[in-house]
Amino acid sequence: MAKGAIVLVVDDEEPNRKLIRALLEPLGYTVIAAGNGQEALDKIAETPPDIILMDAIMPKIGGLEVTRRLKAREETRIIPVIMITGLRDIDDKVSAFEAGADDFLTKPFERVELRARIASLLKVKAYNEQKLRYQKELEAEVEKRTRQLSETHGRLRAASLEMVFRLSKAAEFRDEDTGSHLKRMSHYTEAISRRLGLAERTVDTILYAAPMHDVGKIGIPDRILLKPEKLDEQEMRIMMLHTSIGAQILHGSTEGFLKLGEVIALTHHERWDGLGYPRGLSKTEVPLAGYITAIADVFDALTSKRPYKEAFPVERAMDMIRAEHATHFHPEVTEAFFSLSSEMQEIRSKYDDATEAESALFEIAKWLKRDERRAAAEGN
Repeated sequence: MAKGAIVLVVDDEEPNRKLIRALLEPLGYTVIAAGNGQEALDKIAETPPDIILMDAIMPKIGGLEVTRRLKAREETRIIPVIMITGLRDIDDKVSAFEAGADDFLTKPFERVELRARIASLLKVKAYNEQKLRYQKELEAEVEKRTRQLSETHGRLRAASLEMVFRLSKAAEFRDEDTGSHLKRMSHYTEAISRRLGLAERTVDTILYAAPMHDVGKIGIPDRILLKPEKLDEQEMRIMMLHTSIGAQILHGSTEGFLKLGEVIALTHHERWDGLGYPRGLSKTEVPLAGYITAIADVFDALTSKRPYKEAFPVERAMDMIRAEHATHFHPEVTEAFFSLSSEMQEIRSKYDDATEAESALFEIAKWLKRDERRAAAEGN
């Protein structure tokens, strides 16, 4: 017996309520009473009992209806209900159990039987409460672990993307681009991929892979890579090798974004009309990721300052891309790109090149390196 357990007695006849109180209080139970169904509902809302002895037949709201309401609510479903009635027909018992009653007593009943039924159902209630507590604790722990895993994944994702930027920047540092170019490239390709309706996992992979598009430039001689004038035909052939070099650097990985990086490095200079390089692929022979990176790369190059040109306004860059959309780029990729013109400009502004002070230091370092390499090349 659960000492001090609260028993709610619901009966429209006061003598019955007094009798049950007299039977249970000497056993250590706390007995509260209600004279009708509505009073019972009010008392349950105020002080939830541990068990309910419910008269089946009462005016207005009967015991069956009260039981149905209690079993329909999450917060009262666990409270055991013993239906008490003077009716002995089997259909009455079926009705009681269908309403959700946990047990059934027929008047008159013995004190020993009442005591045994109450004690048994209180044990069941205690077990159910323990199970519910465990379930809630388990759900809270799962939620906590899920949140921790999500936070950890977010940190790892940010760290991985930063690593890609920094390693890719090692190649870009020898060229005229800054780390902002790589960030813009990532977010341009991410936005275009999402607009194309690609799977979220694919979009995320392209976000990581796109910054590695020019990693092969690390294998291009400085005299060509740093040449401020237009490249001659032989120099251009050597420069084109950066696509194959990049693919070779990234080849053999089992990591998804590195495998896609290999594809992007190799194909981001291929064209829809087949006049690109290194393989002269055309139309659907070129992977979609290559086209996505190509249009992002061209847009960023046009809107960025170079030793041989000033940065073009976004509107002019868009017009130049539009003029080549039928020959250079995949039609669907081009359509997605132009539908994102506002977002492209926002990314361009958000990930603008470094501050003036940082840019100055960056340029000084590059010019010093360039002078050293030129001097070394002339000495040879």
